Amino acid sequence: MTSLVFYEKPGCATNRRQKQLLQEAGFQVQARDLLAEPWRREQLYAFLAALPVAEWFNRAAPAVKDGTVDPHGLDAEQALDLLLAQPLLIRRPLISVGSLRLAGFDLAALDALLPTPRLGAVPAELDGCARQAHGHAACRAGEEA
Repeated sequence: MTSLVFYEKPGCATNRRQKQLLQEAGFQVQARDLLAEPWRREQLYAFLAALPVAEWFNRAAPAVKDGTVDPHGLDAEQALDLLLAQPLLIRRPLISVGSLRLAGFDLAALDALLPTPRLGAVPAELDGCARQAHGHAACRAGEEA
């Protein structure tokens, strides 16, 4: 069984469904609190480096949704400063498997780690906040039930 570390926002319904899917596919999931993790710059950057800077951000974060933070107007250094200061802005989940680091729910990369691919086609809402589209009150307040 392949073990992975899954950095999540506790209570996030989408993260809960993602973990369940991974467990059903045969991964041993070690969940950790993304918001409580004492991130170091180089440690966080390892998860984000393969993506454009704007994709480092959680699109459902209140500061992104209300325009306070514009991920498209930041360089890597500015973005890392913001993410370290406000972990709620970090795209999630962050996933660590061996030396592989992922930001977001990249099914193709995860499926490639399995001896027999099992994840298949999964709805797109598993890489974002499922409740955001429905205007869930807790998500509008920056929380997730």
